[in-house]
Amino acid sequence: MELFMILNFMLVLVVGVSEITFAAPPRPTGINYGLLGDNLPTPTDAVALVKRCGMSKVRLFEPKPEVLQALRGSGLGVSLGIRNEDLSTLASSTDAARTWLTTNYYPYIPDLNVLYITAGNEVIPGSNAQYVVPALKNIQSVLTQDKKTGVLPTTVVSGAVFQDTYPPSGATFTSEALPIMTDLITFLKGAGFPLLVNIYPYFAYAANPSAISLDFALLQPNATGFMDGSLKYTNLFDAMYDAAVWAVEKAGGEGLNVYVSETGWPSGGNGAGTTPENAAAYVNNFYKLNMNGPGSPKRPNASPDAYVFALFNENQKPAGVEQNFGVFYPSMKSVYSNPWCPSG
Repeated sequence: MELFMILNFMLVLVVGVSEITFAAPPRPTGINYGLLGDNLPTPTDAVALVKRCGMSKVRLFEPKPEVLQALRGSGLGVSLGIRNEDLSTLASSTDAARTWLTTNYYPYIPDLNVLYITAGNEVIPGSNAQYVVPALKNIQSVLTQDKKTGVLPTTVVSGAVFQDTYPPSGATFTSEALPIMTDLITFLKGAGFPLLVNIYPYFAYAANPSAISLDFALLQPNATGFMDGSLKYTNLFDAMYDAAVWAVEKAGGEGLNVYVSETGWPSGGNGAGTTPENAAAYVNNFYKLNMNGPGSPKRPNASPDAYVFALFNENQKPAGVEQNFGVFYPSMKSVYSNPWCPSG
C-alpha cells in the first residue's frame, strides 16, 4: 500500500456541495483475500463466508493451490495475482509464461472463473518494474495461442506512480514511473485490458488530518468538497480516482478502463482516526458509491470494477494499521457492520 499520492491532497477547498444523484446501473464490489496471518480460517471456510455474504468476486495476491481449489465451482470471479518475485521469470520467455499458466490457471478450468491475471502488485516504480510489460506480453501471447481469451492480463499500481494530484486535472506520472507507465498503457490500450489502481483516502487523511476533512475522506454525504474547473468533488475517493484517470489520459490512455484493485479504511492501529465506526462509514459509503453511484466527475458514465481491502485482519502484516484493514476478524466475525454481512 505505497500511497505517495497522499502528499498531493493536503488542501481541501470549501465549496457548497449538492446531493449526489444515483443513476448508473449497479455493479458488484469485490474483496481482497490476503493470507498474511497465522490464525486465518481455512480457504474452504473463507470461501464459504464470501459466498454466504453475497460477495461476487475476490482478489488473490498469489496462486495458492489450496485457495484455488476452494474456489473451484464457487461461481466467484477471481483476480489471480502473480508474485512480484516471479515477474522476471515470466518476462524471460513465453515458455516460462506457459509453465506458470499450466500450473496455476489451466488445471482449474472451467471450474474457476478468472477475470484478471495481475502481473505483480505495486512494483512500479522499482527493481521489478522493468519486467511487468514483458511478462504481460508473454502471458497474453500464451493465452491467445491456447484460445483462453476470456481472462484479462494487467497489473496493479499504487499512488507512487502519480504526482501533482491536487487538483485532479493536474495529475501526471512521476518522471521515474513515466517511461514504464507509458509502455504499459500502450500495451493495455492496444489489447483492451484495464489498468488496476490501489486508492486509499485513509492515507491522505492520516498524513494531514488538519487539512483534510474526515467527512470528505470517509465519503460522507454532508462533506464539503471542491471544484476542479467545472467538475465538483464531494469526496476524496473520486478526487484520487480522477487524478489517476487524468494521468493515464495524458500518457496516451484515453478510453482505457481504470479499475480499483484496493480501497479501504483501517479499524485500528493509529489513534482516533482508525476506529471500527470510521471503517464502517468508509466501506459502506464506498459500497453505495460503487454499486449505485454515477461514476466519478470526470467519468460519470464509467462503472469501474472495484475491490475492498480486505477480507480479514492479517496479523503477519506490519504492525499498526496494516493489520487492521479486515472487514472480518480471523474468527469470521464482522469487525464492523458491513454491506455484505452487517451482523457477521
